[in-house]
Amino acid sequence: MAGETLALKDIWLAKNRIAQYVPKSPLIYSPALSKIADAPVHLKLENMNPSGSFKIRGAANKILSLSDAEKRKGITTFSTGNFGVSVAYMAKKLGIQAKICISNRVPGGKVEALQNSGADVEIYGESQDEAEARSYELEKRDGLTVIHPFDDPHIIAGQGTIGLELFEDLPEVDTVLGGLSGGGLHSGLGIALKETNPDIRLIGLSTRQGAAMYESIQAGKPIQIDENDTLADSLLGGIGLQNQYTFTLVQKYVNELLLMDEQEFADGMAFMLDKHKMIIEGAAASGIGALLHEKVKPGSQVAAIVTGCSVDTDVILKIMQENKNA
Repeated sequence: MAGETLALKDIWLAKNRIAQYVPKSPLIYSPALSKIADAPVHLKLENMNPSGSFKIRGAANKILSLSDAEKRKGITTFSTGNFGVSVAYMAKKLGIQAKICISNRVPGGKVEALQNSGADVEIYGESQDEAEARSYELEKRDGLTVIHPFDDPHIIAGQGTIGLELFEDLPEVDTVLGGLSGGGLHSGLGIALKETNPDIRLIGLSTRQGAAMYESIQAGKPIQIDENDTLADSLLGGIGLQNQYTFTLVQKYVNELLLMDEQEFADGMAFMLDKHKMIIEGAAASGIGALLHEKVKPGSQVAAIVTGCSVDTDVILKIMQENKNA
């Protein structure tokens, strides 16, 4: 991208580039959630994507943008699970060797999905930051290209294609909410949505167990924080002390940043299974949980981004049992 600046046109270019690999995801109306929120609520089902999450969009856009020489040498990334699965999916499709670095915090279900993807998986360290450091070691040692999970213009533009699809299906949308971690999703959504309609409200929802972007915005600069186990494991991970893009874009475009508790994620997961017969992960349930617990004042047309479906079965069973006993 010229000058590494991001514009709405880059998201349109990404939409065209990834179309062969990433079909448009469904947008469904949720009668039960609309009744609770007292406003029309739609769910953008990114859990239906080929890799099981929205991250296929950014991964596809970045990898398809690599030179032939870079593709031949291979790629590496660091991930809390979903981005690694998406990179592995695209690498297999394109015949590229991929090395996925993950920390010991990644849940078993995501580890298994990665190991079954055909990519080479390396478990390294206790945090996303340590897995990231390992990826950059491999870049220096083996000449692999690091595919950054969020702080990259091609990744951001790919994630922003969700916003273009929202306008296609719900042009009157005025409130969009979803899980916020590194900021790739909200950066892309911010450009796609607010450069088209500045009045749209964009809301980021983070876990109290490791809200790196939230705390960095409060501090006015990227900072490191400690991570703790959470149902919304996809929302863990630092934003990088040398963050180049997403910190500034989240500052510019996101209207509200809110912290979510574990029960709110759990209730969102249980609601989705009970009312829509879909298993989703904690991060994907953030928008639903926020509406259920009245953390967000809904607008006249609300869209919640259901970001992914990678969650261990025993976690879902435990949540549903606790929900039943409540």
